[in-house]
Amino acid sequence: MLRPSLLGLLPWLAFATPSHGADWPAARLLTGADRTDAAAVLGGGRDAQLRAYSLYDARRAGGPFWLRLDLATAAGAAGEPVLVVRRGRHLSVTAWIAGGPSSATLPRAMLRSDLRGTVEETLMLPPVATGPASVYVLVEPVGKGAEELEFRRSTLEATIERSFGRARVVAGAFAALMAMSIAALLIWFVLPDRLFLFYGTLFSLQALYVAFLTGQGFDWPVLSLATPLLEHAWNVSAALSGTAACLFVREIADLRRYSPRVYAAFGALAIGFVLLAAANVLDIFGAGGVVADVGNLMFVGSAIFTVVVAFLAWRRGSRAAGWFLIAWGLLEVMTIATAASFLLSDTEPHRLYTALPLSMVAAAILVALGVADRVREQRVALGEAQRRAQLDPLTGVLNRRSLLERLDAVCQRAQARGLPLSLLFIDIDHFKSVNDTHGHLAGDACLRAVIASILAELRQSDAVGRYGGEEFVVLLSSADTAAATAIAERIRVRVADLRIEGFAAPIGLTCSIGVAGSDGSGVWGEALLAEADAAVYAAKRSGRNQVRTAAQRALRLADA
Repeated sequence: MLRPSLLGLLPWLAFATPSHGADWPAARLLTGADRTDAAAVLGGGRDAQLRAYSLYDARRAGGPFWLRLDLATAAGAAGEPVLVVRRGRHLSVTAWIAGGPSSATLPRAMLRSDLRGTVEETLMLPPVATGPASVYVLVEPVGKGAEELEFRRSTLEATIERSFGRARVVAGAFAALMAMSIAALLIWFVLPDRLFLFYGTLFSLQALYVAFLTGQGFDWPVLSLATPLLEHAWNVSAALSGTAACLFVREIADLRRYSPRVYAAFGALAIGFVLLAAANVLDIFGAGGVVADVGNLMFVGSAIFTVVVAFLAWRRGSRAAGWFLIAWGLLEVMTIATAASFLLSDTEPHRLYTALPLSMVAAAILVALGVADRVREQRVALGEAQRRAQLDPLTGVLNRRSLLERLDAVCQRAQARGLPLSLLFIDIDHFKSVNDTHGHLAGDACLRAVIASILAELRQSDAVGRYGGEEFVVLLSSADTAAATAIAERIRVRVADLRIEGFAAPIGLTCSIGVAGSDGSGVWGEALLAEADAAVYAAKRSGRNQVRTAAQRALRLADA
């Protein structure tokens, strides 16, 4: 699908836990004690009550609890030692070095939002803590939030580099996705194709999704207003993104035309994702787990359904669907790789902060190529339809309406530039007898043969159109009457030499041609066409198979 969460895999990632290596200290749990017991705990008087740490056990006991962290020697770590605490926002943490006074808490060096609605708090360790040391931590829950609490030993320099490196990648991906989304929406205002609207909506929601899921968005202006929502911020973004994706897919695959039932099915899925987004309010009544299960089933089912539909659309010849499949495959691979990093890596899942956001940007670019390809196909189809509307279907030359439109344009251009324009009005002699004797198929073959003879004598700047049944008009740009008469004579000779085979005896043809030029008559447009028409009738009255100019006709009329 278009979005990792729509694959049904990324929601599951939110519940996966990475394996822990040497940087993760051993922890022991003490429940039933609070801040008033600080002196006894820090002095070691309650160590006998410590047991194996489990956040589940600690939270089930209720109230505050203490942890003793045994820090191993920092293996070759150069820099200021720190204790990195990744915790839910509702878990307040205070830490002391074992044996120290209750007033000497570990100072905070940095606090940043982190994955799945957690925060990463960095506490400074004293320089002597580079060797084995113990830290007592008081955890005081306040309200609700992500039930996560992890500790890691590191250095301040490494923590800053990692945190700001992640922030740069996520911010860059967010900016790229939003830029492409805004560009698509601006295009939609100019070119009101719903595909641009759905594209912009889809990837802007994806940008919000990755910003909130990684936690970076909670530290940004405006987006920080969603901090009280926590997981609902990315859950709603994911669900609405599913809605936009369903609407986008059915447009880019052109399902309304090729498969109305599938088109309607995607519409129903879109409504389902809207309801899923609204269902987040059920978490107030303790139904959040049910909503999450239903949502994951919808994501997985829609992902499979979408890829099948997109594949069939690609097989049908939709290049845009092919680009979509490539984008989907990229996100699928990166999502699986990220899932594996949660389970197999001994460190934090860096792919979630680097490769996955970047893969979203790459997918957005690939889908944009698909959209551009779809628009290109539409423009080609529209251009072809316009071209066919301008042409005579039998001969492939301009039809009468397009011929007259071209005549007006050519006249305006010639007058503006002070150039002459000449017209040839060509009429095939005795064409009705050809149809009556040999049939209409033979007549059609004769028309095509005559057009080929005409085109053989024309330049690229000239134009020819079918004016009537066996009548054709040629527009000769920048040609005076003398030049046009010479061209007309060559066309007449070519037509007279034609022999149309395949219809019993070979069919011979002749044509009469009337010539009119703006240089001789001083008229333009349809008046010039009328001059050429009158000249061709003069040629017919004079015996056919000849060329007559408007000037010759005028001279004969004067003599008469």
